[in-house]
Amino acid sequence: MSSVQNAFPKSYAQARQKFLDAAAAAGLQVQSHAHPLPGRDGESLAMDVVREGPADAKNLLVISSACHGVEGYCGSGVQVHALHDAAWRQAAREAGVAVLYIHALNPHGFSHVRRVTHENVDINRNFHDYSQPLPVNTAYREVQPLLLPEVWPPDAANEAAVGQFIAERGMPAFQAAVSGGQHEFADGLFFGGRGPTWSNLTLRNVLREHGRACQRLAWIDLHTGLGPSGVGERIFACADDKPALARAKAWWGQGVTSIYDGSSTSAYLTGLMWTASYDECPQAEYTGIAMEYGTQPMEKVMYALRGDHWLHKHPEASPALRQQIKQDLMDAFYVDTDTWRQQIVDQAMDAMQQAVQGLARS
Repeated sequence: MSSVQNAFPKSYAQARQKFLDAAAAAGLQVQSHAHPLPGRDGESLAMDVVREGPADAKNLLVISSACHGVEGYCGSGVQVHALHDAAWRQAAREAGVAVLYIHALNPHGFSHVRRVTHENVDINRNFHDYSQPLPVNTAYREVQPLLLPEVWPPDAANEAAVGQFIAERGMPAFQAAVSGGQHEFADGLFFGGRGPTWSNLTLRNVLREHGRACQRLAWIDLHTGLGPSGVGERIFACADDKPALARAKAWWGQGVTSIYDGSSTSAYLTGLMWTASYDECPQAEYTGIAMEYGTQPMEKVMYALRGDHWLHKHPEASPALRQQIKQDLMDAFYVDTDTWRQQIVDQAMDAMQQAVQGLARS
């Protein structure tokens, strides 16, 4: 098996061990932030952090995985491969860039093959000022009854109702209504929470510790589930700021897309995780992207997410149905082929090299 293929895991427990082993082989220390709950197979869960570079480095690149748990099967593989890549590590050192690998932002979702946290929260909708009123997604109220029917798979009536909504409004409107984030239905999809999650608070601590000395901060957050299979869309992950967008395009190419101008496959979102960089590292000039790798068509991804949330509400489901729902979710966020994995690593390493060069030029 090639080094690329060997970097990717079959479970969270294996992913974590591969990451810890890669760090040890690189002579790097691991800082582990233990999660309060056990994993699917009783294993310990943690957000593991590895830093390569001095604590006072002026340039810092963050590479993070598993913001959306199950998407960690992809992101972890990239991080493990990078830690084993001596040429990449040397290039970052020579450029004066410290690299911070944050493995499994949402270890519970990673282990249990869910996109959300143990609080049923999408942490990429969870970063709000909770002393202020939360955003209201009125469109989600309309689709919530359609998304989680009484039976699974959905019956003909439910499929017809969902189909009618999409036919009348269009798939982009359906995607925006469902995925834009909501704070009303705690058992619903893309729930942003009503307070900061464990992952939110833990990540903020990591950023404060490791980002307080840098002058320039770059962040590549690894995701899957949107766009053509194997294609890594580089989605602008900063505030709606022209100088930051100009930097992102100078570093990562004019193909960088944005939720602000409608060029991204992602809907417009609020409560995004990267906003923590402004809160916790206010002294740093921040530039970031979400690297979003395509897997399956949007309809299949949405169907898989609906099934997983239905299963969360129906623990009495048969073992066969549970297995099918979990396999559907895996297939929606991870393509288990050598070709796809090679595409993922090639594009990620390219983006990481570009970030190092951009930081060094700054």
